[in-house]
Amino acid sequence: MPDMTNRIERELAAIADPAYRAFQAKLVPTVDAVRILGVRTPALRAYTKRLVREREGDARSFLAELPHATYDANNLHGELIGRMAQTPEEAFALLDAFLPFVDNWATCDLIRIPAFKRNLPPVLDKIRSWTASDHEYTVRFGVVQLMTLFLDDAFDPEQLAIVAAIDREEYYINMARAWYFSFALIKQPSATLPLFERRPIALDAWTHNKALQKARESRRISPERKAYLQSLKV
Repeated sequence: MPDMTNRIERELAAIADPAYRAFQAKLVPTVDAVRILGVRTPALRAYTKRLVREREGDARSFLAELPHATYDANNLHGELIGRMAQTPEEAFALLDAFLPFVDNWATCDLIRIPAFKRNLPPVLDKIRSWTASDHEYTVRFGVVQLMTLFLDDAFDPEQLAIVAAIDREEYYINMARAWYFSFALIKQPSATLPLFERRPIALDAWTHNKALQKARESRRISPERKAYLQSLKV
């Protein structure tokens, strides 16, 4: 491991919270607990900001060093991409190098790329590519980005088919699919409800029912709508 990477790992360990480490290990069972330092998200983001501001060269070198030894270093990597990528295309290159090493839902879901909002059409094309990947968390990342970026003003009903077409058995992919459809039911009900009213159902039964359950848990829909969603359960 290069000296710079060793230094960053030591700095992450110095801001870690041992109590949070035990809690985090329970949340990400796919990660060996010995690889978790326990850096809380606010501390990680403050460190990321400081690293980019004061040692941008180290930050860029760190992005070129894969794989990382710890879960927390992977989280730092994801935060750095979001902070340093200036265009969607720059982010695509950094993400395509990093996503194959993502091994849990939490690292996947924390990645936010402000540059994506500057030019959404190529991002949608890239999401189609990510959701067709063989790698579990690359698929999940694509679904989460579609949910985050395309369920408001940029929504098109055809986007629902991207997630509906994913035919995978992995739990963390299908949980992301259910999460996406639950938000689609809340934010874009007129376009999304027909997908759940269709018989035979358009989705696998688990994702269909889990999406309905998660939508019913929202405070943003009426009791009457919640009752109707319950009636669509299979």
